[in-house]
Amino acid sequence: MSASARLAWNRPPKIPYNAGMRIIGLAGWSGSGKTTLVTKVIPVLVKRGLKVATVKHAHHDFDTDQPGKDSWLHRRAGASEVAVVSSRRWAIVHELEREPEPSLDDVLEKLSPVDLVIVEGFKQHAHPKLEVYRATVGKPLLHPDDDCIVAVATDERLPQAQVPVVMLDDIETIANVLQAEAVPREQIGKAEPARSTPRRSDA
Repeated sequence: MSASARLAWNRPPKIPYNAGMRIIGLAGWSGSGKTTLVTKVIPVLVKRGLKVATVKHAHHDFDTDQPGKDSWLHRRAGASEVAVVSSRRWAIVHELEREPEPSLDDVLEKLSPVDLVIVEGFKQHAHPKLEVYRATVGKPLLHPDDDCIVAVATDERLPQAQVPVVMLDDIETIANVLQAEAVPREQIGKAEPARSTPRRSDA
């Protein structure tokens, strides 16, 4: 990455993209604080005028529904898809059954138009990512094995880092990084083959 690109992180873009969806990811071990960071940086991005969506890769048995609710009972009875609609929001829960898990690109196609999508997980997909790292988690840095990682957000000095470093409490600069490094949806790569001995981080 050029020095001029890194200097751009010191200031937010003057205007929202307004030219189609752009994608940026977060990578990090469980407990590194990815979700906390997302909840802090989204308000900054929204205040700048961006419409933001998030995509989170979960483990196999996640459920957004509540046992005993009507929609949950519909699914338990065998409905393959259930839509729940109110005057404030709507949601569709789709049971995969024997279908393959959708790719990141498949999921992005289902989103409404937004300026920026923050992706957590989908680590085998080729898209730019910000690594979230805390030494107290006791795990190694991810970026030496993932050339899609463009920077590391951490809570302490990291002289061994091989990519630019920003501090976790500098939310404005992190927002700048996410905006500057995000790429159009059409430019993200497909899923890469899993390593023969994969290192376990979040999904």
